[in-house]
Amino acid sequence: MRDTDYIVIGAGSAGCVLAARLSEDPDTSVVLLEAGGSDRSIFVQMPSALSIPMNMKRFNWGYHSDPEPYLDGRMMDCPRGLALGGSSSINGMVYVRGHACDFDQWQQSGATGWNYKSCLPYFKKAESWIGGGNDYRGGSGPLPVCAGNEMRLNPLYAAFIESGRQAGYPLTDDYNGAQQEGFGPMHMTVGRGIRGSTARAYLRPAMSRRNLRVVTRTLVCRVVFESGRAVAVEYEKDGQVFQLRAHREVIVSAGSIGSPVLLQRSGVGPGSVLSDAGVPVVCDSPGVGENLQDHLEIYFQYRCRKPITLNRKLNPLSKALIGARWLMFKSGLGATNHFESCGFIRSRAGIEWPDIQYHFLPGALRYDGRAAFDGHGFQVHVGPNKPSSRGRVRINSPGPRDNPSILFNYLEHEQDRLDWRACIRLTREIFGQQAMSPYCGEELQPGDAVETDDAIDAWVRQNCETAYHPSCTCPIGAENDRLAVLDHECRVRGVSGLRVVDSSVFPVITNGNLNAPTIMVAERVSDMILGRELLPTLDVPVWIDEHWRTRQRSGTSLQSES
Repeated sequence: MRDTDYIVIGAGSAGCVLAARLSEDPDTSVVLLEAGGSDRSIFVQMPSALSIPMNMKRFNWGYHSDPEPYLDGRMMDCPRGLALGGSSSINGMVYVRGHACDFDQWQQSGATGWNYKSCLPYFKKAESWIGGGNDYRGGSGPLPVCAGNEMRLNPLYAAFIESGRQAGYPLTDDYNGAQQEGFGPMHMTVGRGIRGSTARAYLRPAMSRRNLRVVTRTLVCRVVFESGRAVAVEYEKDGQVFQLRAHREVIVSAGSIGSPVLLQRSGVGPGSVLSDAGVPVVCDSPGVGENLQDHLEIYFQYRCRKPITLNRKLNPLSKALIGARWLMFKSGLGATNHFESCGFIRSRAGIEWPDIQYHFLPGALRYDGRAAFDGHGFQVHVGPNKPSSRGRVRINSPGPRDNPSILFNYLEHEQDRLDWRACIRLTREIFGQQAMSPYCGEELQPGDAVETDDAIDAWVRQNCETAYHPSCTCPIGAENDRLAVLDHECRVRGVSGLRVVDSSVFPVITNGNLNAPTIMVAERVSDMILGRELLPTLDVPVWIDEHWRTRQRSGTSLQSES
């Protein structure tokens, strides 16, 4: 393979963006290396089939955590995308940018220039919002964003939103705009009824360019350094080992698990970890693989008093009809991820912006898409979004096929356990409102017996699941922060010619799903790499409850007034 200017490792949520943007310059050559294969599959492209590719070896690296000490020793799934589009080809397609304060928090953590007013222009650049562009939303970007079927197909969506209002929370027409806090319609990366992965939105329109080469089924072994500069990549393909040289830079976009693992295999990481794994140290960078953060969630499930839920659509005939309509018209239940209403609330007074997120689903399902029980039901996926616990990712050997040791340390921190108790109790209160009373039957899980602090703690330990948002393992930070792996342009400190661009660069996990902020980061860093002037900052109003210091929500429960 010929040498190139830029090597991008990983064709995921960030890598596809980088490859497309860097190759816009016809005088720049780019090679994109991806360990997986094609994303062309009905299971990837049909939004309602979202649970299928995540459970297929063809599309998922299939990582697992070590036994988690604060989850009764459970080993947790850690699926990561393995195909063009990466995790954007297997995710739930939920589009959440995060709260404006999340990005101001990044800057306060040492990520200079990554505040909200600097990031907002790149969210807008990436997006094509179905409602058109405005001060907050983009109207002509590559990434399609819509509101599914706009809640038309099931009354439970609107009932859930109304129950939030009755519980005293605000409504929000656009949680990705001026006001995240509250209840409203949920947005998804779906365009014309098809999954809007970065492979579809960014990469495919660029693949005809002569200066871009996309090489799939290529396992990168390590980055090669000469005199402290990244100059090449060693990779396996078709049973042989090759080297590809980069004239300008190597960019690692292998994800929050893959990127720190590749850096460590290449000799960049904590010296003791590298030595224990038998890897010569190129740069002792103690933060590589540390600071691992993720979101946990549980399925809060109820029986439904009316036969109106998705459970009635799980029989073979109904599935066939849904699939046929999608194949012919790209519409109907096949064209949505079914998360069409949502909520963002604060767990207690003194929290400035939301730290609990709700995804409402008008069905009671398992994540593999099967019914959770016989009959009709619905559920909400819910969990705290700003955990205090921190984990780590470490290699055990130099071998590229050896899985790393992943430990999230979920619920290690006492505040995380307190947040879960609040989460369970606040959720019960929301479902106890009048708007849900025609539909709410028996609470199946957690169940009425799960009431005391100890019972909630025990139930959460046994039933919580990852929300599939690992991040923060190669963070941007200040030069005097020994755990900050990257500078503010995502360059790896201690070496040259090497960057990391993906969700691992987040200093702190954002409040919501991670696909949108990952794409934003790649858009912004693309301009940095090409030496372009950054887009002008946008200073727009952001709604914060003015009484956040003294109250948990912005109003009084209507139910308590009646």
